[in-house]
Amino acid sequence: MVAVAAHKAYRMPEDSCYLPLHVGAALHPELDLGFQRDSEGDNISEKNPYYCELTGLYWLWKNVEADYKGLVHYRRLLGSPERSGKDPYDCVVTGDELLPLLQKHGIVLAKRRNYYIETVYDHYAHTFDAAQFDTCREVLKERCPEYVRAWDRLMSSRGAHIFNMFVMRSNLFDNYCSWLFPILSDLEERIGFEGMDTFQSRWPGRVSERLLDPWLETNGLDYVELPVVSPEPVDWISKGKGFLAAKFLGKKYERSF
Repeated sequence: MVAVAAHKAYRMPEDSCYLPLHVGAALHPELDLGFQRDSEGDNISEKNPYYCELTGLYWLWKNVEADYKGLVHYRRLLGSPERSGKDPYDCVVTGDELLPLLQKHGIVLAKRRNYYIETVYDHYAHTFDAAQFDTCREVLKERCPEYVRAWDRLMSSRGAHIFNMFVMRSNLFDNYCSWLFPILSDLEERIGFEGMDTFQSRWPGRVSERLLDPWLETNGLDYVELPVVSPEPVDWISKGKGFLAAKFLGKKYERSF
């Protein structure tokens, strides 16, 4: 089962492996999207303003039994390893395409994002608050020091698997969630949200994206990558301007691009 995290009505992939999932549903009980709600069962739906799509990840972990579990976004989907087409939804990976990849590798990831001209740490320091990464390292050092070396390696590298998009064998998926969410809980207690606007308050979702690679590396896990399919055009000009303003003018990101 691959959940498609969404907070509004939107076109969904038609393949039966996908489950449209209304994330943050607890905050909008009046809104019926016709999707599965992440506010049912064991959940952290109310944390969606901070945890973003991770409330959907948590819901899958706690409430779904399946051989394989994964998460994508309504505006970012995993692409087919072979098919292409003008309609983005014709390019989305199907369950039949995912199965042999998962049987062979155990994990399917979104293609690695490369920064080229700066490190993962520097990119975050220019665009957000590097102290969040520093605090995350402190938590890792205290909770699970065996992961610090891989964390440091990621921070000095020029690329990462981001977006919190992946599909895994269920045992790996559950193991990852069992490791991830206690770390984020510790970070919440240390950093908090005081003085932050709604955009800045989404830092737990952002920091979590950089925890996947250290977990994969430390555990020596195999994976395969798939391209990212965007149903909506990406505004690369605005993204580029925002990046350059952050890097050279010290202007932190104030919105998503």
